[in-house]
Amino acid sequence: MNTSHYVAAWASSGLGVGAIVVGGIIVAGLLVWAVRLGINVKRREPRRPLPQEQPTRPPSSGPIGETQEVREPNEMPGTGTGRLTAHDLNTTGSKPSESQQRPRWDSGSSGSFGSGGTGGA
Repeated sequence: MNTSHYVAAWASSGLGVGAIVVGGIIVAGLLVWAVRLGINVKRREPRRPLPQEQPTRPPSSGPIGETQEVREPNEMPGTGTGRLTAHDLNTTGSKPSESQQRPRWDSGSSGSFGSGGTGGA
């Protein structure tokens, strides 16, 4: 019985395992080096500002919170040519309404689709 094939296979697999172990040690060493480099970089950075050193808001120059106003849709401009392009439109789709009274529902309407009411018939 010739066992030289088994000996050669075992020797080559031993080299493969050794290469994997050496590669793992190299990768672990690179990771340790990267973490130490990051720690050193963070130490050289300036400290975080204290709460007293934080920038403050500018003085009140207008509404900062929520504002409520009644708006109405802009009318579609008539160009007379029959064709409307994007630059003919206004930048917003609505404008402030002249009357700032909130619109109310009619007394007989339901205020929603299909939620009751007389049905009109």
